[in-house]
Amino acid sequence: MNWRNHIVCNPEILVSKPTIKGTRISVELMLRGLASGWTQEQIFESYPRVTDTDVNAALEFAVEAVGVKSTWDLTDPKSG
Repeated sequence: MNWRNHIVCNPEILVSKPTIKGTRISVELMLRGLASGWTQEQIFESYPRVTDTDVNAALEFAVEAVGVKSTWDLTDPKSG
């Protein structure tokens, strides 16, 4: 699957945040929902225009975005 067929960035929608094509639903919103324990079914109930393919595209987008950066500083800045 090519996530580019499902994820778009438009400066007039959510300040160019990646969104599901044809919606104002951000990839971030879907990923935060999944990370907090939402099931795909709960996403579909809350956002009926989102499809299984859209959720998978958001996950593929995230994988590619994380893969772009080669090193990560995972130290907690609060631990000083």
